[in-house]
Amino acid sequence: MIRYTLAASCIALALSANAGATTVDEELKALKARIEQLEAEKEQAPEAKEMDKSIKFGGAARFQYSYEDYSDANADRGGDFDFDLFRIDVNGNLDDVIFSAQYRWFEYMNVVHHAWVGYNFDDEQQGKIGVTQVPFGILTYASNNYFFSSNFYLGLEDDYDLGLNYTYKSDANRLDLAFYKNDEQGGLDGYVSDRTHRYAYDVVGVRLPGEGIYDAPTAGYAAGEKNTFNARYSHNFVFDEVSLELGVSGQLGQLEIENGTDGDQVAAALHGVVNYDRWNLKLQLTDYKYDVDGIDVERMVVAAYAFYDSIPAEATSYVADLAYSLPVAWGPVSNLTFYNDYSLVTDKPGGQKDTFMNVTGVAVTAGGLYTYFDFVVAENQPFIGGSMVGDGGTNKRFNINFGYYF
Repeated sequence: MIRYTLAASCIALALSANAGATTVDEELKALKARIEQLEAEKEQAPEAKEMDKSIKFGGAARFQYSYEDYSDANADRGGDFDFDLFRIDVNGNLDDVIFSAQYRWFEYMNVVHHAWVGYNFDDEQQGKIGVTQVPFGILTYASNNYFFSSNFYLGLEDDYDLGLNYTYKSDANRLDLAFYKNDEQGGLDGYVSDRTHRYAYDVVGVRLPGEGIYDAPTAGYAAGEKNTFNARYSHNFVFDEVSLELGVSGQLGQLEIENGTDGDQVAAALHGVVNYDRWNLKLQLTDYKYDVDGIDVERMVVAAYAFYDSIPAEATSYVADLAYSLPVAWGPVSNLTFYNDYSLVTDKPGGQKDTFMNVTGVAVTAGGLYTYFDFVVAENQPFIGGSMVGDGGTNKRFNINFGYYF
């Protein structure tokens, strides 16, 4: 009885609160109409978009054995086995915003390899900002072996600097435009404890007459790359089973020198890449020059891998690489890539001797394990007992570098 009395009271209160409605039926009709209106508005409202986001971590640990005929101590020991590096990679996206970074730990230094944020404008256009690979010559590498080509030690292969990149890429064409404010360490005034701790070679000073090849820059003659523009275009031709990429690259920039002297740099390259069946051929011609006002400079100071070195202030380089990829099924081994990479650096100023490097080797893929077996013959080549501005004999090095990638 109490239940019915309470229900009757609630109905009476509801009717009194809607004094404008003459009957209960009219109230129900109004309520139904309002519900239908709200449902219609919901159908017309845009649905909340589910974001496409992902993040992936990876890395590698690499080790190395080397036998060097130019080092008596190394040869007497029968070669050396060393830790090479440990690295962490992170890649991901949030819708069309993409990002990538890699940090490397060596025994003697820790460095940022690259770190950038980008945006996919559409399926063919992409922009990046941060420490990115400089678009110059054959990409991603003008080489197949562990030691790259001689261009790497001139700062003209797999170089990374701090700036902006734009890439347009279709099936047949690729255009790269870039502006780098300075190198990856922030240029001449970058807040770093050691300017030699970097992955890629950059000019860090003007080498004066009488200085040693591996000396730090003289006070007042430290330098940094700044305001560098890069443009690269390549076109891909397809003829039955043969593909041919032809490309041209240009680089123009300034040097900031500690004493206030002005400097500049220019480089250009022509390249071709041929793929036929399992064969790959890479060819590149490169020319570069550094100028410093008021100085007839013949050598520049460069830095990387925890030491200073020197390069010619101008030179011409040639790269010719031939590779053959052979799929196999030998237990975990799935592929063998045989190669011969040749580099020549000539037309150096002041009678400096030519540099050449020939690397014959094979790269072995076995699951996450990737191994280079390289036999190197070189003259005046960094890491093979010489320097780009040296005057030494022919040296040889047998090298095995293996790493597990995860």
